[in-house]
Amino acid sequence: MPDRQQIYATTVQLIEPFNKKDAAITEATRFAQDLEWDSLTVLDFVATVEDEFDVIITMNMQAEIETVGQLVDALVRLKA
Repeated sequence: MPDRQQIYATTVQLIEPFNKKDAAITEATRFAQDLEWDSLTVLDFVATVEDEFDVIITMNMQAEIETVGQLVDALVRLKA
């Protein structure tokens, strides 16, 4: 089972191709506000994350995840 730090590092790598604003990525980075992602970008990114970590992120989970840190915490729970 990967630890939280590994999941965070992988998540940051996955964000890079979608980071058109070249924003600094931290645990507090917000997808909608800081990265300015629209719903289509979010769907593409979620599919990438699901493939990379072999998990399913439900629509309810997506609605609750606003920051990179929240996504990493969700992935840790899903991989446990």
